[in-house]
Amino acid sequence: MNPGMYIPIIVMWIVIFWMIYTQRQSLIVKKLIEKRKREGNKEMKELAMKFLEKDCVIYSFNNQQFQGVIKEVTDGAILIEKDEKLEAINLDFVVRIREYPKNKKGKKVSVVWD
Repeated sequence: MNPGMYIPIIVMWIVIFWMIYTQRQSLIVKKLIEKRKREGNKEMKELAMKFLEKDCVIYSFNNQQFQGVIKEVTDGAILIEKDEKLEAINLDFVVRIREYPKNKKGKKVSVVWD
């Protein structure tokens, strides 16, 4: 058989698996949001309150990172400040919050490896 026939078949399978993966990921996010709307997001709110006025790194579902000082935590959002600009992050999408890492001398680490 001609090897050129295999390329479209392989591409088709890659596209099918990619579509299944993205649908599954969005379904998981939708279920988590529905659960949090029913029960509330008290745990993440309480944890975020512990980081008030600290320089933090906030991670979301889609592997985005937000850096800045947490100024305020409300029922549905976190307000962070970076470079004198405010930004609101929806608590439903927050996966992880951690204080910005520092080296032995107390200075900020230039690169965060996670």
